[in-house]
Amino acid sequence: MIINVDRHYLEIRNLDNLSQVKKPNDFCNIELVNPPNFQINKFFYKQIGQKYRWIDRLEWRDQKWINFTENPSMNTYIFKEKNELAGYFEQIIDFQKKEVEIAYFGILENFFGKNYGGYLLSEAIKISLNKNINRVWVHTCSLDHKHALKNYISRGMKIFKSEKINVNNI
Repeated sequence: MIINVDRHYLEIRNLDNLSQVKKPNDFCNIELVNPPNFQINKFFYKQIGQKYRWIDRLEWRDQKWINFTENPSMNTYIFKEKNELAGYFEQIIDFQKKEVEIAYFGILENFFGKNYGGYLLSEAIKISLNKNINRVWVHTCSLDHKHALKNYISRGMKIFKSEKINVNNI
């Protein structure tokens, strides 16, 4: 069966356009995964993505995950509540174009409803733009969390491209 999907590409170019969400509480923090640890990326990708049809990396073997996470153009940040993993985002940096793609971003479901998604996204944008970057971009689709597009727009990101695609419903 084929399903119709709306896909949107959004961008933000400077901190002046960022509508930040303040830190929800003193128990949460964001940290760079250093050294890279592919198991963290793999964990979040599978746990968050299972509900939103993230499937492109499911076939990756460990070596491909290792190569991806150890690429110098790639950073992973984790979001914790106390010492519990709560979410993450991946940055893919194009140093020549001076832009960052927030490739994957999400909060684990048991941490929903705490305003963590808005906070994590504003911090992801801020961290990205503070790397001498001229543009941060992301794409989302109608298969993602129902508030994903609203969160991106609420943080000050603007849609620069939209398209309709057909996807096989596996």
